[in-house]
Amino acid sequence: MEKLIQQFYSSFEQFDVESMVECYHPEIVFEDPAFGKLSGEQAKNMWRMLITNQKGKDFSISYSDVKGTNKNGSAHWEAKYNFSKTGRKVQNKIDAEFEFKDGLIIKHTDSFDLHSWAKQALGFKGFLLGGTSFFQKKLQTQTSKLLSDFEKKK
Repeated sequence: MEKLIQQFYSSFEQFDVESMVECYHPEIVFEDPAFGKLSGEQAKNMWRMLITNQKGKDFSISYSDVKGTNKNGSAHWEAKYNFSKTGRKVQNKIDAEFEFKDGLIIKHTDSFDLHSWAKQALGFKGFLLGGTSFFQKKLQTQTSKLLSDFEKKK
């Protein structure tokens, strides 16, 4: 299943979102600190939204340490970009865990230090609030609205 993980991230590097989401099982469950838990088409649309919003901008990813068995896998990846609301540079270091079913990714969990991300993206405000559950809930509310708006336009 290492090849599947590599296909996912190499497609991501090339902004080929449809090849990315083809790696996902129809019953995919994705989770990360920024979006919370998403499933099915909503998880796929999150990637569609991110790629659409970053295409043509100063955005890049790299990945490493891809490991996989028939049941699960993992990878490390990093995203470098300018946060749209502040223009601040962000380098987010993410550890991904995967579970597989029917030869596809059924569960994808991205973990990263939200406080570190908030400090980079928001500066002093992120330093003060980025480690709180209040901040995470507010961020997930905002990302949920962005995703909902994206899906309505689609």
